Amino acid sequence: MIEIYHNPRCGKSRNCLAFLDQSNQDYKIIPYLTETPSFADLKLLLEKLSLKPLQLVRVKEKIWIENYKQKNLNEDEIIQAMADHPILIERPIVIKDGKAIIGRDLDLVASFLD
Repeated sequence: MIEIYHNPRCGKSRNCLAFLDQSNQDYKIIPYLTETPSFADLKLLLEKLSLKPLQLVRVKEKIWIENYKQKNLNEDEIIQAMADHPILIERPIVIKDGKAIIGRDLDLVASFLD
């Protein structure tokens, strides 16, 4: 089953969801802003993405700029910041067969799902 970390207010996330609908893919929506992933969930997600924690952070978000940007955080502290403030998590994230991608590029999503 495909899973998508989705923010309905994000155009890229809505486009990815529409793409999944058009390609007749079965999926489960993870509304990560209301069902906040735990520290452990994020750590596992980062493994599936093969990314370092900072690569998953939306560094232009006001919360990041005001509270974290000037600090020298280790990886666990960055993950905790995303757990505390899920708006910092890059989106959408598409998960399939134990792997994941950031689904901002629909061509990338298409090849990921094939």
